[in-house]
Amino acid sequence: MARATSVHVCSDCGHETPRWHGRCPGCGAWNTLVEEAVARPAAASGRRGALGGGAAAKAAAPIPLAHVEAADVARLSTGIGELDRVLGGGVVPGSLVLIGGSPGIGKSTLTTMVLANLVGSGRRTLYVSAEESAAQIKLRAERLGCGHGPGRPALQIPVIAETDLAVVLATLERERPDVCVVDSVQTLHAAALSGAPGSVGQVREVAGEIMRVAKVHGIAVLLVGHVTKEGSLAGPRVLEHLVDCVLQFEGERERTYRTLRSLKNRFGSTSEAGVFEMRDDGLVEVLDASARFVGEATRAPGSVVLAAMEGSRPLLVEVQALVSQSDLEVPRRVVSGIDRNRLALVLAVLARHGGVGVGTSDVFVNVVGGVRVDEPGADLAVALAVASAARGVALTGSRGSPSDPGEAPPLACFGELGLTGELRTVAHAERRVAEARKFGLATIVTPEVGTLRAALRTLRASERSQGATRSVAAV
Repeated sequence: MARATSVHVCSDCGHETPRWHGRCPGCGAWNTLVEEAVARPAAASGRRGALGGGAAAKAAAPIPLAHVEAADVARLSTGIGELDRVLGGGVVPGSLVLIGGSPGIGKSTLTTMVLANLVGSGRRTLYVSAEESAAQIKLRAERLGCGHGPGRPALQIPVIAETDLAVVLATLERERPDVCVVDSVQTLHAAALSGAPGSVGQVREVAGEIMRVAKVHGIAVLLVGHVTKEGSLAGPRVLEHLVDCVLQFEGERERTYRTLRSLKNRFGSTSEAGVFEMRDDGLVEVLDASARFVGEATRAPGSVVLAAMEGSRPLLVEVQALVSQSDLEVPRRVVSGIDRNRLALVLAVLARHGGVGVGTSDVFVNVVGGVRVDEPGADLAVALAVASAARGVALTGSRGSPSDPGEAPPLACFGELGLTGELRTVAHAERRVAEARKFGLATIVTPEVGTLRAALRTLRASERSQGATRSVAAV
């Protein structure tokens, strides 16, 4: 009788069964059994062999860290400065990088540009496409700007369109590329398992085998992954533990701006972020996004400029709010670019300690440009934008000089709100202020004012100056 090649393991209790059941026989949970490959038995005998040690196993000798020699591995530059900075200086040979994002966000475009730049620098590459044909990849390469340079490097990328994991592994063993792109890991299929491509067992087996080959031959692998409706990476969580770096490509398909964040990085910082703009000829690095966002600021009621931090660099973005009388029994709270629960906290503090109640109104808050801000330093910007929209008063800053006849610049701010109405300091305050002053924003409301009521004095100052030539003074 042939030995079974897979078992079904409960993800809750770990119970194993040779067949799939809708309900786990061990704990009774429903739909928790996932298929996994059976580990090859070791050639051992006796009790120690049954435990996995083997009859001839020897104890390992621990080595002090001071005696460990760490090799200085040269990173491979992708030719895209924003991506290299997020990765920590480039791609590390033998590493696995998982790139996730919603469909159409630009994952395949980014990886194609990376391989084209590496081919242009003389590196060996390989593109494994399990979703598109080779003809579709060629059409994308011809559309991208990286395919129109000398020698058209994008058209020199070696491509295979294959979904069989065994064929992909054999190709990697033979070609030994410096960098390989697998698009996507959820569509590869391991013949040893009977599950459909994308299932928990299949994704785990595919990622594990690719990691084994990549580590042995020093191949840097970029895995493209799908995301769920909630925006998290699809597949088992063990996939994120297997890889060395997890990148999240964020943005809205209808908007041109994209943000690349590092959620995990064993070779660098996870606080970095890169900003791109999607154009007809591919992704373009946005080296000075603050200039664009400040230039597009509306200076209307409900608009303020937030001095945020994207990793180690400051970024000025416009936060807009709209407050309107609601016809619903439960008013709506709609947000884009910030956490919805954070908005609820800001509205509660604004009503209790700021005297601005919007309990019967619909509140809409948006971070312009499709940018997402996940730091608490955005609290004050949201509060001032909502208060400005509720009062119908525009918040503008002071001009560079009294004789300047130009339009007053928008108000800039940053700070975290406490539940008792105080403003708390946030990291890199000096860099935020310097970035705002760099673009002529002389009026900056910071946590140094102390409380939310003190920050809202800028709104009352603007109310008093309506129709006058002066703007609110710097705080």
